[in-house]
Parts: sequence; structure tokens; C-alpha cells
Amino acid sequence: MAGLLPELGLQRRLDARFRKRINRAPSPLLAHGAPWLTVMLGSLAAGWLAIARTPVMPPLGYLVLIGWRQLRPGVLPVWAGLPLGLADDLVSGQPAGSAVLLWSLTLLGLEAIEARWPWRNFGIEWAVAAGLIALYLLGAAMLASGTARIDWLPGVLVQIVVSVLAYPPAARAVAAFDRLRLARFRNLG
Repeated sequence: MAGLLPELGLQRRLDARFRKRINRAPSPLLAHGAPWLTVMLGSLAAGWLAIARTPVMPPLGYLVLIGWRQLRPGVLPVWAGLPLGLADDLVSGQPAGSAVLLWSLTLLGLEAIEARWPWRNFGIEWAVAAGLIALYLLGAAMLASGTARIDWLPGVLVQIVVSVLAYPPAARAVAAFDRLRLARFRNLG
């Protein structure tokens, strides 16, 4: 009888550990909707935080888009640049279609990078994001002004530096949202 007591304690611990997982599954609505919603909220939040004469705030929606695409390449399809860019164009004040074009090109570029180099570390991801952010902000400035002028370059350079430095916290926030997205809830069905 004394030999069975440790086995019963082990069995109770195993039952308690697996009882928490039985009848639990990620919410399909949260699993599929969280990336889309966080990108759109990032686009909205960029306009809430500061009002300045020159653009200084990073494009948070764009940073979140890159974060999702680098963390989970399959969660946002390549065509997601069209609806998400349209939503960003509506709230950012950029000319209509600029984010649609630039976000779609970004997702195509990230898809090509993912196909060519599937294994990367965070340093490489940050360098890729920095290059994409610089190209995006320069392209958005050219589309907004209609020409490539030198007078808006210092303001854009400041925004590029701020955006590149804001990418790691944005990527960490995306990782936190990903953990929330995959959280297991009681399955009542």
C-alpha cells in the first residue's frame, strides 16, 4: 500500500495538468481576426499620439504589419496589403492608394525574402524591417508631395530613425498579441 501512494500523487498531478487542456481550443475568430484588427488599430493609433508640423511618429500600422508578416508569415496573406492599406489611407491623410501600393509591395517583398531565406534571426529581421521602413517612408513622402524634393528629406530622416528604433517594441507587441491570439478557451460546442 505504501508503494501506491507516490503513484496516486503522480496520477493526480497528471490529471490536473491535462484537465486544464481538455475541451480547450483557440478561438477561431480571435485566431483569424487579431492580426487584421491589430494592424488597423496601429494605423489608428499613429494619429492619436501626437500632432506635429512634420511627421515624426512612426507608422505604427505598417510596423505591426511587418511584425505579423515576419513572426507568422502565413497569418496575413499577400493580398492583405490592399484592404489594410486602404484602411490606413482612410485614417492617415495620405493620398488615396499610396498605402495600398506601398503595403502591397512590402508584402510581396517579404514573401520573396521568406521564400529565399526561410531561416533568419532577429538581427536580420530588424535589418530587413529597417530597409522596408526607409523605402516606405521615402515612397510615402514622394507620393504625398508629388516630387522628390530635398526640403522634406530631414523630416523624413528623423521619422525613419524613430520608426526603425520603434520596430523592436512593435515586434514584441505583435508577439504578445500572437500569444493572446492562440490562447485556449473552453470549447462549448
